[in-house]
Amino acid sequence: MFGEEPECVKCGKEIKGDDVVFIKMRYPRRKGFTEIKAYLKNEGRFICKDCYQP
Repeated sequence: MFGEEPECVKCGKEIKGDDVVFIKMRYPRRKGFTEIKAYLKNEGRFICKDCYQP
């Protein structure tokens, strides 16, 4: 998982900078974290715009 680029959990498409994504994750218990991209990569599940269905 570490060092890999995030990808969509439904289609496997690689998520790149400036892509619109939806992230499924639990609300963090801690407050005051600064490395948001690293946190999302480790804790979130990414869904690309094409696969997202509200």
